[in-house]
Amino acid sequence: MQSVQKRSVAVKGMHCAACSSRIERVVQGLDGVKLAGVNLAAESMELVWDDSVVSFDLIAARVKELGFELEQEEENEDLTIELAITGMHCASCSTRIEKVLSGMTGVVSVAINLVSETGIVIYRQGLINQRQIREAIARLGFEARPVSARLDQFARKRQETLLRLAAMKMRLFWSLGLAALLLFVSMGEMLGLPLPSVINPHHYPLRFALLQFCLVVPIMVLGRNFYLIGIPALLRRVPNMDSLIAMGTGAAFIYSTWNLVEIMLGADAHKLVMDLYFESAGVLIALVLLGKYMETRSKSHTSDAIAKLMQLTPDKAILLKGEEQAEILVEEIEAGDVLLVRPGERIPVDGLIVKGRTAVDESMLTGESLPVSKGEGDKVTCGTLNKNGVLQIRTEQVGQDTLLARIVRMVQTAQGSKAPIAGMADRISLYFVPVVMVVAVLTGLAWYFLGGVEFTVALRFFIAVMVIACPCAMGLATPTSIMVGTGRGAQLGVLIKSGEALEMAEKIQVLVFDKTGTLTYGRPELTDLINVTSEESDEYLLFLVASAEQSSEHPLAEALVAAAKNKGSVLKQPESFEALVGQGIFSRVDGRQILLGNRQLLQEREIGVEGVDTEVAKLSGQGKTVLFLAVDGRFAALLAIADKLKPEVPAAVARMQKMGLRLIMLTGDQEATAHAIAAQAGIDEVIAQVTPDKKADKIVALQQQGLRTAMVGDGINDAPALAMADVGIAMGTGNDIAIESGDIVLMKGNLDGVIIALRLSRAVMRNIRQNLFWAFAYNVIGIPVAAGLLVLFGGPSLNPMIAGAAMAMSSVSVVGNALRLRRFERKQG
Repeated sequence: MQSVQKRSVAVKGMHCAACSSRIERVVQGLDGVKLAGVNLAAESMELVWDDSVVSFDLIAARVKELGFELEQEEENEDLTIELAITGMHCASCSTRIEKVLSGMTGVVSVAINLVSETGIVIYRQGLINQRQIREAIARLGFEARPVSARLDQFARKRQETLLRLAAMKMRLFWSLGLAALLLFVSMGEMLGLPLPSVINPHHYPLRFALLQFCLVVPIMVLGRNFYLIGIPALLRRVPNMDSLIAMGTGAAFIYSTWNLVEIMLGADAHKLVMDLYFESAGVLIALVLLGKYMETRSKSHTSDAIAKLMQLTPDKAILLKGEEQAEILVEEIEAGDVLLVRPGERIPVDGLIVKGRTAVDESMLTGESLPVSKGEGDKVTCGTLNKNGVLQIRTEQVGQDTLLARIVRMVQTAQGSKAPIAGMADRISLYFVPVVMVVAVLTGLAWYFLGGVEFTVALRFFIAVMVIACPCAMGLATPTSIMVGTGRGAQLGVLIKSGEALEMAEKIQVLVFDKTGTLTYGRPELTDLINVTSEESDEYLLFLVASAEQSSEHPLAEALVAAAKNKGSVLKQPESFEALVGQGIFSRVDGRQILLGNRQLLQEREIGVEGVDTEVAKLSGQGKTVLFLAVDGRFAALLAIADKLKPEVPAAVARMQKMGLRLIMLTGDQEATAHAIAAQAGIDEVIAQVTPDKKADKIVALQQQGLRTAMVGDGINDAPALAMADVGIAMGTGNDIAIESGDIVLMKGNLDGVIIALRLSRAVMRNIRQNLFWAFAYNVIGIPVAAGLLVLFGGPSLNPMIAGAAMAMSSVSVVGNALRLRRFERKQG
């Protein structure tokens, strides 16, 4: 059993960067934990640990001691279905259903409720499915239909966010209303606004103070989480942003309440009534609640790209059973089912078209808006749109096994990852709050003892420093940009697997391209047949070579066979066949002796090949592979095969060169062929005749020169080079993409995706730097100003309410800046 476990878990209770940094440091310090990467924006943690050394439960318990909770993702092995069952009349009905279902292989547990006419069945995936469960109930004379499909973790989290936003909005509504009233009561007279005589501070100071107290208490109750989270965190010596708010507003409230008590006891009311700071506490809490609401609302949009991808899967599908049609839930589809998909409907599974023809909109997959023509034998992908034909599709992958589901999981993983640039912010965040608290206390003491100001003035400086500091802006600066950027990339057909790959892509100096399947289609075609004998026709010579090669899997052989079949040839099985390594083949077809391969193959058998040097040079100069054919010991023909350059390559190469990138083509082809293709593409540097296992060595050689290098390949034959490169970019072709290859996967198999990936990485990193600059600059400037720096030079002091508003808006500005990446377009720049 494998002891190293990897899991992405939700973390509940984080409120600022100090929280995430603390969790990360403590968990990373546990024996057996290999990686603990906490993402504040995604509220998640990437966890890798050795289960033989430390258990997940122990990790979760340690996190709980810090005041947070880990929410373990449900295992997919056991699934749950809730059914609405009609036709039950008594207890014997429900008991009979339970007994029958419990006896079925794969059913873990059954609970039938007669009163609510519902049933909950837990079953083992792979042993039984929903359809079989419903059919078993139907055979008993009852009807069962699913009440709801099982929501996955992302959908549940999104629903929780919406509910949390609704609750925050209600608290915000009341707190702002009460704060406005409190501000009017406390400062209305100063602003020239008439106060009712019954609460005039000069005539009725106790009423004036009591009314403010009665207004601020409900606001503090609405913002109770600042105290319920911040004070325990402070007592555990792990203070966070909530601790700063709790200490700042708490100090203002306690001081003002003490003055209220003195007024009630008959002290100098007219002096003390002017020394109340209830409005500072109340307005501060309301403003911070406003900032938190706006921040949460903005953060909820960082996952819009994933939400849009998940919405592409339809809820229902039409199952074909012979001539009958039945509407079923997508969750009930099994591999091998044949589904009917009508025009305008989204395809619910990955599968194969068995009947029909249509145009399929694959823009969700490749970012390309033009529909792709599909017919019998072609593969289709879950979530793509059937434009205009009626299709019958045989299911191959369903649910979490579809390409769409794998894309969603990959984007979620990327959004939860960290970029190295976040390291400094994380380290600062860990110590930021304790340092701010010390600075706030020292500021208050310095003004009181050294500055000679009144205690109330020193208290204002203390509160201002406490509430202006914002660790959240630092914690959100990097992850929000990564979340939005990777999501936008997925919409454009560029899947970036991690924050590290995103950051490294921005630094790339050299792009190394494989030729086959990257710059070319990877499908060689017969382009020329030059017959040098008058005894046989072109068609017959092609028939001979194609028959000889039809059992071979070599790409050149496939090109010859395809060419013959396109001309209507009916091929014969060769009477004998021998592959001559590095030279060609020897075969016997239709009683004729066939020799096909390079010039050396014929010359070694003393078969003359004179008089064709000009043609050979011309064909080789065009990047074509030239084969020599001999029939019955006589030179018969030249055959030229070429892998055509993709039409968009020259323009894409020109754009990359304008971006200041050095471009190299790395291929196993002969020098002449390689240079011919490179010339057509516009690439000046060529490294040819390199075997796949040696390509990685060439990448290392470039890196040793201090060059940041990206390898662009098909993701299969170039796996070692892709892994060795600073960034491996795997070219995809939609359905058959090797999605696990490379750090970046291009869903549409052309070079435009490389440009999008590099431009997007630059845009995201620029956005992150803007966010980090703002987060640090805000705190570096804001804290000294709140501490009274301007007062020392004759300037004004910073009102705590303004400080609180500034703090609340700093996080919102960071998230808002990150959301600008949603407008990134493929044609920009």
